[in-house]
Amino acid sequence: MMQDVARIAMWSGPRNISTAMMRSFENRADAVVWDEPFYAHYLAETGLDHAMADEIIAAYENDWRKVADKAVGPVPGGGAVFYQKHMTHHLLPHMAMDWLDGLMNAFLIRDPARVLASYIEKRAQVTLEDLGLPQQQRLFEWTHERTGKVPLVLESDDVLANPEGMLRALCRRTGIAFDSAMLSWPAGRRNSDGLWAAHWYGAVEKSTGFVASRRAANPVPDHLQELLASARPYYDALRPYRLAPD
Repeated sequence: MMQDVARIAMWSGPRNISTAMMRSFENRADAVVWDEPFYAHYLAETGLDHAMADEIIAAYENDWRKVADKAVGPVPGGGAVFYQKHMTHHLLPHMAMDWLDGLMNAFLIRDPARVLASYIEKRAQVTLEDLGLPQQQRLFEWTHERTGKVPLVLESDDVLANPEGMLRALCRRTGIAFDSAMLSWPAGRRNSDGLWAAHWYGAVEKSTGFVASRRAANPVPDHLQELLASARPYYDALRPYRLAPD
């Protein structure tokens, strides 16, 4: 593993600002980004009925060990910053975790009411595990125990309210220079986007920067209130550790 590269693994659940964060880093001249590299393995193992599942499994590496080796190996194109957008629910129980020592693991959180309201617009069926919240807390605790340090936690609303302050703080904590190019990006799809962009990335493809939503979140339907109540403690457990802006 090369030691002169900042490998930032941002662990999030779905329907967060995870793709916008990836856009932000990709707009740096020194960065390479990687979009949900374990998705194909996750779909192949679970057999879940996700949009474009067959195409994703066919197009991407299914062996999680090869993906993990690439995550801590030489950076494609030789970038100095390797930003990896990971979904916490893609880290399945049978996958070893020692390779994570080679990454700076950070956690992106969002109010589960907003997550749920957004998720069901794209996929009607949803479980707590689909949201990745129990997995996120387990990984947070594992990282804390492994390193002896409290891992980085970013609250999506904080990033949207103060993009520069939060990105400056994130860069400082990860040992890289802040670059103002991270604050905006051209609209459109990227070659780095996964095939799933066609289903999930409609809003971010229109975006050119971080913009706080001016509308209230859609209400969570009654039949999902129990799920929301189960999700909230995981969010509440990480929220006190969230990074403050510079």
